[in-house]
Amino acid sequence: MTRNDRPDRRFATDFLGSPSCRSQQDYPQKFYEQFGEDVTNELVDWFNAVDATYRTDLRELNELNFARFDAKLEQRLAESDARWERRIAEFRVEIQTMRADLVKWMFAFWAPTALALGVLLLRR
Repeated sequence: MTRNDRPDRRFATDFLGSPSCRSQQDYPQKFYEQFGEDVTNELVDWFNAVDATYRTDLRELNELNFARFDAKLEQRLAESDARWERRIAEFRVEIQTMRADLVKWMFAFWAPTALALGVLLLRR
């Protein structure tokens, strides 16, 4: 007898409700009939314990991964803030340099004009 010939081991191939699908209520009843109430309850308890263990492990793993992600995010944000602060400081220095050059050029253009006006006013 092959695996697919056994009626209690037949796997559902169609999830839309074709006759090959077995209802979920058939399996627990078959377990109780085949193994008895004590063994089936013990098996259910064992599966629940395994499920709880895996859920706990998964939760811990997710918390660890989130902590790592949070630490990396904090590090990247700190690096980004440092880069922005450096760029802003460089920009401020550049503005101050440009301002000093602008004052120099303004003096270079307005000083001869003021001098010429002063000479013209004194000649009168």
